[in-house]
Amino acid sequence: MIGIPLSALEVAMVQAGSRAIDTLRDTAAFAQAVERLGYQRIWYAEHHHSPAIGAFPPVVLIAHAAASTSSVRLGSGGVLAPNHVPLALAEQFGTLAALHEDRVDLGIGRGPGTMDEATARALRRGAGPATDEEYRGDVARILSFLVDEVALGPLPEPWLLASSAAGAALAAELGLPVAVAHHIRPQNTQEVVERYRAAFTPSRWCERPRVLVCVEAVCAGTAEEAAWLAGPMEVVKAGLLEGRSEIPFPTPEDAAAHPFTAEQRRALDGFRAQQAVGTPGTVVERLTRLADETGADELMLTTPVHSLRDRVRSYELIQRYTGA
Repeated sequence: MIGIPLSALEVAMVQAGSRAIDTLRDTAAFAQAVERLGYQRIWYAEHHHSPAIGAFPPVVLIAHAAASTSSVRLGSGGVLAPNHVPLALAEQFGTLAALHEDRVDLGIGRGPGTMDEATARALRRGAGPATDEEYRGDVARILSFLVDEVALGPLPEPWLLASSAAGAALAAELGLPVAVAHHIRPQNTQEVVERYRAAFTPSRWCERPRVLVCVEAVCAGTAEEAAWLAGPMEVVKAGLLEGRSEIPFPTPEDAAAHPFTAEQRRALDGFRAQQAVGTPGTVVERLTRLADETGADELMLTTPVHSLRDRVRSYELIQRYTGA
């Protein structure tokens, strides 16, 4: 048994043949299902200029989900600091926390949320990528504004997203809990966790190191069905491996017919082996192993499959077999 809380990351995939409005409707139904199943929290990711992932601001999705749920924690995973004015982010999440006491998380990340250079520059008002020092300053100002400028009552719980040693070092320096992007860069996970714990400094936000690890999890009755459901995201990943972000999110049928190169197949198989895709027994075994290897305090599952029904079913199976 895993023995630690499980949570969910909502990436808001826009399915082939559907509209963005359909994805938005699904987010509310998904939040209600995850709450009913007893998961700890739901986070929403920030993405831009992708046909596969909706460009829905996390702060809006949090407010939308909060209106139809009552107990599950809701937050950003993450809102990308270089794309926003620190005071505006503090005001937005401070307001959410005041409206929904003890339910709001502020997960902060660094990336642009897009592979399109023109979009990245538009988000930054023409500026290039943030430097390490600029990003550190943005995070520090967000935290300061939360306390000194916009505190309306309960504060949101801040987290720092990390997929590298640099992110781990900043989370440790600022005394923030860290969310490790194992679902993006699994090869860095162990180093991130070790660097973070070794350098952690207690703060008003966090007295001891707290580690959340995000992992891709697709669970079904058979290994073949799980692979079928995971197929569409593998098509998107194959495009990303080649620096292409314009790949739409296909149906499982179209994904099964997609002609992967031998190099792509090797890379995708290697990635899948570090995630949790398969039957309930396989998924629980891999999640348990990941929790043991990292000493994680919490696992967050992301399940980028084509239909809402299959996505909820995956969370149901995992919950049933883990008692989450």
